[in-house]
Amino acid sequence: MSAGMSQESSGAATPRAEEDAMHSQTDQPGNLPAAGPGSPDSPLTLGQALAEKGVVLSTVDGLVNWARTGSLWPMTFGLACCALEMIHAYMPRYDLDRFGVVPRPSPRQSDVMIVSGTLTNKMAPAMRKVYDQMAEPRWVISMGSCANGGGYYHYSYSVVRGCDRIVPVDIYVPGCPPTAEALVYGVMQLQKKIRRTGTVLRG
Repeated sequence: MSAGMSQESSGAATPRAEEDAMHSQTDQPGNLPAAGPGSPDSPLTLGQALAEKGVVLSTVDGLVNWARTGSLWPMTFGLACCALEMIHAYMPRYDLDRFGVVPRPSPRQSDVMIVSGTLTNKMAPAMRKVYDQMAEPRWVISMGSCANGGGYYHYSYSVVRGCDRIVPVDIYVPGCPPTAEALVYGVMQLQKKIRRTGTVLRG
């Protein structure tokens, strides 16, 4: 017992003592490598960011785009049978709510329009009016063959051959009718587009 105590007191290093010594050396601010101006770890002040890059909105853009992709509020414009599949996408099996996609009853509260079904000539002005009431930035998902290009009724005298003749379309979801999985995939593609293109307007 006394021999073991004498070894520790005489300066023999134990594993715990070596670890403590290592941490005490690396934790000192003076022992850390200095981050130079070109180092990725060096923080930029506001003046440096303006001098080097000219703008300081990159992180704001990322924050705004992230917030918008996680809170898409669609104005559901159900016109025909595709609307049933759109309703199906909100049910527990697919649950579009988990993406932050919450349908809104008013165009003034929504930023996405899902056009699902056959768009007739009589309905086209109403759809354009609803689109104009939506706040910027706004996006349109065309769901189904009829909304994409007239579909089954392409040669009918009373059908618009694609809702992109009335409003600008961002995402086309094919199918007659497209499944709920296809609409979920279309929403995910819209989220990717928003992250890629950005939503902050620049003057």
